[in-house]
Amino acid sequence: MSLLRSLSSGLVGAVALTAIHETARRALPGEAPRMDVIGMRAIARSLRALDQEPPVPLHELTLAGDLAANTLYYSLVGVGARRNALLRGALLGAAAGVGAVLLPEPLGLGDQPSQSGSTKAMTVAWYVAGGLAAAAAFNLMGDAPGARHSFRKPPERGRRREGVAR
Repeated sequence: MSLLRSLSSGLVGAVALTAIHETARRALPGEAPRMDVIGMRAIARSLRALDQEPPVPLHELTLAGDLAANTLYYSLVGVGARRNALLRGALLGAAAGVGAVLLPEPLGLGDQPSQSGSTKAMTVAWYVAGGLAAAAAFNLMGDAPGARHSFRKPPERGRRREGVAR
């Protein structure tokens, strides 16, 4: 596993997820998942716990934090066998999406502005899309010269070579 390759693919997944969220936030104003609102609450709560006033506007800081955290999270697609990266990406995304739906309230961050079933489904789907984007990027990035990976064609067995008697 290359750390740079894993982090780069994690960044691809984080950017994909953020782009989906931001596009939907503008296109579907009452229905889109608002993880940015949850993030702003988390940052404001953390700063107030340190006796600091949160900066205004808080949205840009939240986006930067989301990109950093999601980059590190999605970089986990690079852990393990390369042939399983897409499965890992899907599972990482599903876990993050389910967590994004279920955890804000128990963590004291309140509910999503919209609690409809479609909002919850979009949340999970978009995190899965981010995980799959990270995994695809990981698989498309070239290996370092001389690196070994599982996509090499195995040697053919049982074929007779010309001129060799059995």
